[in-house]
Amino acid sequence: MTRSIKSLQADVVVAGGGPAGINAAIAAGRMGASTILIERHGFLGGMSTAASVYPWMTFHTEQGDQVIKGIAQEIVERLAERGGSPGHLRDTVGFVHTVTPYHPEIYKVLAVDMLKEAGVKLLVHSFVDEVKTSGNRIESIQLTSKSGRIDVSGSMFVDATGDADIAYLSGAPTLKGRDSDSKMQPMTMKFRMRGVNVPGIKQYMLDNPGNFYRKTPIAELPNLPLSGVQGFYSQWKASGVPINRDQVLFFIGPEEDEVLVNCTRVQGLDGTDVEDLTLAEELGRKQVLMMAEFLKRDVPGFEKASISSVGTQIGIRETRRIEGLYSLTIDDVVQGRRYDDAIARSGYPVDIHDPSGKGVVDADVGGDGAYDIPYRCLVPKHIENLLAAGRCISTTHKALATTRLTPSCMATGQAAGTAAALACAANIAAKDVDVNELRDRLQKDHMVI
Repeated sequence: MTRSIKSLQADVVVAGGGPAGINAAIAAGRMGASTILIERHGFLGGMSTAASVYPWMTFHTEQGDQVIKGIAQEIVERLAERGGSPGHLRDTVGFVHTVTPYHPEIYKVLAVDMLKEAGVKLLVHSFVDEVKTSGNRIESIQLTSKSGRIDVSGSMFVDATGDADIAYLSGAPTLKGRDSDSKMQPMTMKFRMRGVNVPGIKQYMLDNPGNFYRKTPIAELPNLPLSGVQGFYSQWKASGVPINRDQVLFFIGPEEDEVLVNCTRVQGLDGTDVEDLTLAEELGRKQVLMMAEFLKRDVPGFEKASISSVGTQIGIRETRRIEGLYSLTIDDVVQGRRYDDAIARSGYPVDIHDPSGKGVVDADVGGDGAYDIPYRCLVPKHIENLLAAGRCISTTHKALATTRLTPSCMATGQAAGTAAALACAANIAAKDVDVNELRDRLQKDHMVI
């Protein structure tokens, strides 16, 4: 039986319903552009929900200045109204000074509500597997769905897939991994445990301060909420757990007896290769069981804990990224560089999980504690009606270790959606968008640039 291909059309077509895609679609819809958002899962949130990436960090610099606002901040405030977030909290022991806990199930519902308010058409359970181009423009993208093939045409497209799928399928140049060997940061299967004695963990930290990494003086810990724990070095070293990490890392919440564990590590596999992904899911879930057993056996506070949820899919830090008109560099980040075409700022430090080793390489942001993300990083080469947002914007391997974090993805998403709507209204290519007009609009919409 041959099925006919259904056709849809919009001014702006956004692929990928994670934090970047959500914010891009809301921004474009609010600008008056007809907008379609496409997501392969049956729910929104991307890595924040499908892979249990938690908490969001960071909207701020280490000095405490908030540099990511706009739709991202609106989401936090509206989550708080629904009991889905306590807002921004000062981190107590980690290397980032502010974290933002959130409830993933409330976020899933809020995102759909905000998209509807902006007039965005949403398609879930829809997988992009083909891009049709004419010259240097995308004409349409093809979806595979339960109801058959769907052809979605548009004037502008935003690639918020995280893996630069639209750019890659359109023929736009993409990069992957570090220059020397193309190896990428490892994947992590995150999981939650309930029944954790959080006050007991805090007391253990007070009694054994040398067993933890922290920037907050231990004397201040009794008066601060415990948002995350990085350490338990002695227990980890003695455990013999065959996972290539050097410490235990988990975050408290969203419930008082609940933690999100970020300790598994799957290395040497490619998140854009289906066979590698299949193996990664297998290895990640086996590591979850090993980690849970270790925590219950050896870590104070976990004696009565149990696994309450595991990510729907493995968390992916790095795959393809576009080759844009400019690639953000590690020097841009650590020197806190400013750019005339900045469309977003970020204060998250460099956080490179070693592609092959145990450790994490980190570096602080210089200057005033934040760096600029230029508009040119969102504009791919060769395809004139495409913009990138989120994890797949144009950066070097090392700079990606900061731009990949959720609040930064939210910020580039809003910028991409706004720029796409402006390009549609003026009938121009992405590279020809008036950056001053774009920056003015973003500032009116409460972005910090």
